[in-house]
Amino acid sequence: MKTPTADLPDTQLEPSPDAPQKQRHNPLHGLTLEAIVTALVTHYGWAELAERIPINCFSNNPGMRSSLTFLRKNPWARAKVEGLYGFMLRDINRTKSDDGV
Repeated sequence: MKTPTADLPDTQLEPSPDAPQKQRHNPLHGLTLEAIVTALVTHYGWAELAERIPINCFSNNPGMRSSLTFLRKNPWARAKVEGLYGFMLRDINRTKSDDGV
């Protein structure tokens, strides 16, 4: 009897040694869109998020479910949210380094 992995090529059995290195500087790697939006809402709140990214899902009756649905269907809006998340992380790191000096 064959094992379930016997038909898979060797490349799928063992991860490439450089696989973890490809995304190590990408702050979005491994994060879901929900985690990103949750972090932004926690940091900015819905009102400021709507000011920074003027889309209706953040300003008119904002909610997590409707926002995620809109962002998944509109890559341009998702790119803006991911960009703001990166800005937020840089701003947090800058503030931490300023406090530590």
